[in-house]
Amino acid sequence: MNNMDSKDLSMPTGEKDNDNIDLMAMVLVLLRGWKIIVLMAALGFLIGFLYIRYVNPTFKADALIQIEENTQGVEALGENISGLVKEETSKTETEAELIRSRMILEPVVDLLHLRIRLTDSNIGYIDRIKNNRIDTQINTPEGVSLNTSNGVVQIDQFDVSPEYLNQAFTLEKSATGFVLSNGFDEFKGQLGQPNQFKGLDGQINITVTELPSDGYPINITKQTLKTTTDAINSALSVDERGEQTSIIQLSMIGTNQQQVTTILDQIVQSYVDQNQSRGSEETTKTLAFMETQIPALKEKLATSETLFNNFRKKYGTIDVGKEAELLLNEKSRIGEQLNDLKLKKADLTTYYTEEHPMVIQINEQLKVLNNRTQTIDNTVVGLPEIQREFLKLSEDTALNREIYLTMLKNYEQMKIVEAGQIGYARILDRPTSTFDAIAPNKFQIIILTMLIGTMLGVILVLLKNLIRNVVKDPEHLESKTGIPVIATIPRSPSISKLGKNKKITDRMLAHVDHNGLSYEAIKSLRTNLIFGMPTGAVVGQSAKVILITGESPGVGKSFITANLAEVFSQLNKKILVIDGDMRLGELHKMFGMSQDEGLADYLLQDESSLIPVSEHQVDSDISKLNLESFIQSTGMKHIDFISRGRQSHNPTSLLTGENFTHLMATLKKQYDYIVIDAPPILAASDAMVLGQHADKVLLVTKFNHSVEGQLVYAIKQMGKANVKVDGIILNDVQQSIINKYSYHYHYAYGHNQ
Repeated sequence: MNNMDSKDLSMPTGEKDNDNIDLMAMVLVLLRGWKIIVLMAALGFLIGFLYIRYVNPTFKADALIQIEENTQGVEALGENISGLVKEETSKTETEAELIRSRMILEPVVDLLHLRIRLTDSNIGYIDRIKNNRIDTQINTPEGVSLNTSNGVVQIDQFDVSPEYLNQAFTLEKSATGFVLSNGFDEFKGQLGQPNQFKGLDGQINITVTELPSDGYPINITKQTLKTTTDAINSALSVDERGEQTSIIQLSMIGTNQQQVTTILDQIVQSYVDQNQSRGSEETTKTLAFMETQIPALKEKLATSETLFNNFRKKYGTIDVGKEAELLLNEKSRIGEQLNDLKLKKADLTTYYTEEHPMVIQINEQLKVLNNRTQTIDNTVVGLPEIQREFLKLSEDTALNREIYLTMLKNYEQMKIVEAGQIGYARILDRPTSTFDAIAPNKFQIIILTMLIGTMLGVILVLLKNLIRNVVKDPEHLESKTGIPVIATIPRSPSISKLGKNKKITDRMLAHVDHNGLSYEAIKSLRTNLIFGMPTGAVVGQSAKVILITGESPGVGKSFITANLAEVFSQLNKKILVIDGDMRLGELHKMFGMSQDEGLADYLLQDESSLIPVSEHQVDSDISKLNLESFIQSTGMKHIDFISRGRQSHNPTSLLTGENFTHLMATLKKQYDYIVIDAPPILAASDAMVLGQHADKVLLVTKFNHSVEGQLVYAIKQMGKANVKVDGIILNDVQQSIINKYSYHYHYAYGHNQ
């Protein structure tokens, strides 16, 4: 805890404040762009709603299969016979891949005619949204069917040459049957019977049982086997349930519950059939081998018995010595072992080559036994000739009898095995139809699309704020322009409410918000200007000229001009307000006066001798009026007003003339302060001309509205005209934002109503 405190204390207060300001700045930027965020969220909601209406519901079917380790039927017959049949083990991963193979899927594809694809080309995007879902084809062993708004499509057979595979055909009912076409070929056939056509690329066999009404086309395609099996595998999931459970779970998804259940059930059945066939294949091959060996062994036994019997008839019974008897018994046992090994080798070589480890092992055992047999034979050679012959014939007869009886016994046992042979795959759960859609999840999609829309809206707002780089921070503005921010004018709630009513034109703070922060900020601006006015004015020209302009329209310069004049009048000073925007000036509305007979009219009257009357339509009576006729009383004490007058085609030329210079010299003798509302700097060059006559040039900019780059450019333009901007007025700053961004704010001090 102490470490954390020390870390917090070690961080400079300014850095922590900057972090808070940056975070708050981002939050406020997002709040100001709430309309864009809400619009994008609504757009996301609309897209999500249209999507869940457009896509078909998705259904799912499940099945469970148990994989046993080996075949129990062979083991039940004993060690001897199970030794003849190779022990098989099956891993779940291997079987899962086997289920996905074409060996398992192809019988299902052929049985259910899954390579035939039917689509209703008459259904458009709007129809999908209106209907919420569309019908899809149903595959059965009898054929393929599809419900449409105009009837049912039923196809029992559709076989094409390889050149026509994956090629779309159009099927349409006609008066006599149906028409099948693909843009190049057109075939006419009969409903309810097999039809065979010969096209440019091969042969087509089709049987159409039913079609919608005339003029309703249906698209039909015969896919390749690979395309179909790939589509099945994309919808099929095969995984082991749990760990080392040897239970495989099969899941399949699709837009039709009946179709999905049918296909998955056939896949399960196809796998079990293949598994059982694969399990009995080894037994079948072993029986086939035994059936070829039994007749030959029987014949060989009969031959050896005949030779032995003939020998005994000829020589009678011979008493074989003890040694010969032992050798005979040993050789007989070796013969049995050789017989068993040869059977196993014969069985193994049906599956493996001579290089297989098990075959090599049997060959080594045979070599050892054959060597022992050779040793016994060499020993027997030393016996008397008749005894040797007796032993040989007796041995052959016994050995052939043993081989024959063993083969016959094993054959009968294998027949029993074949009768009871089962596969090592067992169906635990067959697929069933639940008719509960698993997708789309409407609630999740709506929430997700709205979140995505909201995120995009946030990104757009942040990008817009980053690219636009609006005026917000007074300190940053001062460092960027080099001009001091001499006043920040908070937004007046009362003026904001009046702004919604266009019929109310009075925007004077003294009348609607005289106790507000905005009015106090205007008074603070007045104080700043009084003490910041240059000294040493020319004798006889006591008036101080204040020029108020902005970098672009809509920043509130007329509002600042009118209210600044009003607070100056409270000092018992004679104030003259001039609307210097002879193009679009609306300062007269602030005072509730008419724009007629204003500055433009005065300047045009004075230059009537230089400018043709027909162009400016100067009235002869106006030319006789004096300056006092153009100065209007505002009704407020000590404040006079000169409106912009009639609209002039070239106000800049009027301001650059000697007449305006003479006018300003005359007015300065009559007033203490002259406040001029000039046009925006970037909209016209009038402000640069008017600035030549001003003691103070103030630039009004609007918080979170004016672009910082435009403001800097406007100041540079004034500098090029040798007009120095003395201060910046940051207008329309919200109180909550002021407290975070600037120390240039003011508290209401006085009576609150």
